Amino acid sequence: MILEQYYIQCLSHASYLIGDERTGRAIVVDPRRDIAEYLAAANTYGLTIEGVINTHFHADFVSGHLELVDATGAWIGFGETAETDYPIRRLHDGQRLSLGDIDLEILATPGHTWESLSVLVREHPGAIPTAVLTGDSLFIGDVGRPDLVNLGDGSTADLARAMYRTVHEKLLTLPDQVTVMPAHGAGSSCGKNLSEELTSTIGEQRATNLSVQPMSEDAFVALITGGQPAAPAYFSADAAMNKRIHPLLAQDRSIPELAPAQVKSELAAGTRVLDAREADHFAAGHLRGSVNVGFEGRFAETAGMVAEVGERIVLVTYPGEEQDAAVRLARIGSDGAAGYLNVDRDGEFPADLAESVQTAPRTTAEQLDALLDADAVTLIDVRNPGERDTGTIAGAVPIPLAQLRTSLDQVPAGKPIVVHCASGWRSSVAASMLRAEGFDDVSDLIGGYSAWAAAHAPADPP
Repeated sequence: MILEQYYIQCLSHASYLIGDERTGRAIVVDPRRDIAEYLAAANTYGLTIEGVINTHFHADFVSGHLELVDATGAWIGFGETAETDYPIRRLHDGQRLSLGDIDLEILATPGHTWESLSVLVREHPGAIPTAVLTGDSLFIGDVGRPDLVNLGDGSTADLARAMYRTVHEKLLTLPDQVTVMPAHGAGSSCGKNLSEELTSTIGEQRATNLSVQPMSEDAFVALITGGQPAAPAYFSADAAMNKRIHPLLAQDRSIPELAPAQVKSELAAGTRVLDAREADHFAAGHLRGSVNVGFEGRFAETAGMVAEVGERIVLVTYPGEEQDAAVRLARIGSDGAAGYLNVDRDGEFPADLAESVQTAPRTTAEQLDALLDADAVTLIDVRNPGERDTGTIAGAVPIPLAQLRTSLDQVPAGKPIVVHCASGWRSSVAASMLRAEGFDDVSDLIGGYSAWAAAHAPADPP
């Protein structure tokens, strides 16, 4: 049996290749749009990809099922309640799929969405299962949230109750040694307590996962519907895109370098500019109106918070990062990258763009205290609800970054604005976006809440 996991940190996303060495038959589960890795692995192992299974309609990325069908002629499988604009195989609970010796059993596991399924993998029929690919049902350390995109009848509470039954009547009945292989890891907005570990076992999750401990159904519903991170606005667009036929991602696609005159033209036309450099370099000098989404962070997901899916985009990157940045945007369905401008780490923009370059104001924890004491500033906290449980700065207006672009009317006017997050990365995104949206005097808190809390920590006792 061949069972490989492909994990991308930027989206905390895991996809899988399952193959039978003897027969050369394989399927891919939950693929992303750039499919070269799956095709290369299939070629290396001498496999033919004959099927693609999506465990559900993903919201945080655009699945690569159409690209794989185009490349291999494979069939597409979904849970039996799924409705799509393209032909699919409806997979029902208990259905068996054979790759030869390898036996796959479909488990209906609704809760994250209604059509959610899991794939139970056996090395041969009748064997103790080796692994279960759980999609967004059972994570390492948590379960999938029921409130992202409900593409069927029923409420969030109904989905949560379905998840309770999925966990306790289906997944936790599997043998302890079965390997759990979910579709997401730590950092994903699809849950709130996901582990850094990429695999686990049913036994380990039974013992350590707080969301699956014995509790009443009502207690479970309250647990998984509360304190979830804010969902990026693009999630609903991607979930809908995964249901319909849409343009394929060209696997050899590249975006062109733009001359200064072309960049000027894009700026004049109001094109969205995403600056993927580090926050310190961005603050020292950037194109007026650009938004800082650092490439070293959750670039794709955060870009989906500040730009519409499909919106025309110019990228500002360090040399060598531009094509990867464009691919990451394409993974969330944002195919509108028109080109790029490289800026070295010394921050030197072309002389022809000097008049379009500006610096970004920043605020230290000490300066913030003085401004708050004088009631001279509006403070916005862009952390997620669960993060604020660890502490807040008095008077801060809570607007999670994922909701900021659609909540501009909630930003108080009349005073300068300071934005803070946990450590400073997201606040640079938020402050730059507010400036791009017309708020004049906006700075970010250097070091975020962590720096402020450290400055206010009590002195160690003797």
